Amino acid sequence: MAITKETVEYVAHLARIQLEEHELEKLSAQLKSILDFIDQLKKLEVSNIKPTSHILPINNVLREDTRGESLAVEKTLMNAPRKEGNFFVVPKVIE
Repeated sequence: MAITKETVEYVAHLARIQLEEHELEKLSAQLKSILDFIDQLKKLEVSNIKPTSHILPINNVLREDTRGESLAVEKTLMNAPRKEGNFFVVPKVIE
């Protein structure tokens, strides 16, 4: 895909980003370089590589799942601007 200065200018306009002339040229060149690299990656044979493969032998380090102390309801709600019973009261955001 060809990235021209006009394409970058159009996308910047849609994003409401004001770019100077030298920024348009620099960004056009950078985006072209990125897309060229992606085209190189598309040529690689990856059909035999599992989607979750990783080049390093990594494992998640998991801790024992143990039950701990919880905050008391009174202490949890102590600084709440509004509360009702044992609950926080928040403004309705769904119409």
